Amino acid sequence: MKEITVTELAALDHPAVVDVREQSEYDTVHAEGVRLIPLGELVQRVDEVPRTGPVYVVCHLGGRSAQATSFLAAQGIDAINVVGGMDAWQRAGLPVSGKA
Repeated sequence: MKEITVTELAALDHPAVVDVREQSEYDTVHAEGVRLIPLGELVQRVDEVPRTGPVYVVCHLGGRSAQATSFLAAQGIDAINVVGGMDAWQRAGLPVSGKA
């Protein structure tokens, strides 16, 4: 499985990021510009995942995003897991939106 750190992701110019957490988690804190598709809805909403380049998949700690990355890769999508998820993103001091 392909992986990327939060600092590597933050250095990219306009990456396509899919957040697979639940709506309530996303509402609390999220990285700007991400697309929310909860893991439980991913199979039904897979057509919403960008296919024009790599897609970076994030969750809270990395477990759900690893599952989603494996599923997306099996669909022929260049999916990359964000190691440490939003927890690592916040610990790195990267910008967030939400009610945190």
